Amino acid sequence: MRVFVTGASGYIGGSVATRLVEAGHEVTGLARTEDRGKALRASGITPVSGTLDDADVLARAAREADAVVNAADSDHRGAVESLIEALAGTGKVLVHASGSSIVGDDARGEVAERTHTEAVLSPDDPWRPEPDKAPRVAIDRLVLAAAERGIRSTVLCSSLIYGHGYGISRDSVQIPRLVEQARSSGVVRHIGAGRNVWSTVHIDDVVALYLLALASAPAGSFYFVENGEASFAAMTGAIADALGLGPAQPWDIDSAIREWGYEPAVYALGSNSRVRGTGARDQLGWKPEHASVTDWIRGRLTANEPG
Repeated sequence: MRVFVTGASGYIGGSVATRLVEAGHEVTGLARTEDRGKALRASGITPVSGTLDDADVLARAAREADAVVNAADSDHRGAVESLIEALAGTGKVLVHASGSSIVGDDARGEVAERTHTEAVLSPDDPWRPEPDKAPRVAIDRLVLAAAERGIRSTVLCSSLIYGHGYGISRDSVQIPRLVEQARSSGVVRHIGAGRNVWSTVHIDDVVALYLLALASAPAGSFYFVENGEASFAAMTGAIADALGLGPAQPWDIDSAIREWGYEPAVYALGSNSRVRGTGARDQLGWKPEHASVTDWIRGRLTANEPG
């Protein structure tokens, strides 16, 4: 199969692209710079020069492929529109990467009990996203609606991903931010009381689901990607153990915003995102193997090899 991957030099897209190459597929990947293009080629991925704003480049690469994985930017509506227009009526596959911050709240380190299911993308579900996340939800719905235009479209909405990647980019987003701050300051910190909870998933299990979705996900499918959950206090406690630092400390939201920016502090690190996904398990036979982010942090955070 010929697969075009946006975000092929990133964490999710790079890991998926690497696994596809290893499985014998022909993979092309969007490359913003010449250096990234060279790195992709060294990994067995044919680079496609361009950015998400280059509609013609995206359209041509999508038409030349059998399937598209859009893993570069969950919030770039223009790229999604370009890919849908190019694939309309072809019956080809479009797998779009979203993230479970779509159900995130403004909890600032406090726990919220609600757990969301895959019904959140249904018009009948009473849930409504926070205003800052409404545009991403609209993009997810646009991808799902592409099924009505002759595209086998799927949205994979990942929770907090941990584990070292297999492509050019080794690290994910949330845990590395906590680790970088801890290493630079000598103090591990979580926002507020750190009682906020996120569902979690290991990168190996994420990649396995992408490959299953490419092969057999029904058109118009939406799946939460999760296997376990943990509070940020538990995760920062594990980080403190892994780095040999003192106990994790609470941090006020204003200081966190100055360090990480508003969206990362409020929605990536200070919110609750508790989700349950049964569709991938029931429909695609997905069997995630990793269930404890805190065990991984304590045992693998400082390891140099992938996984």
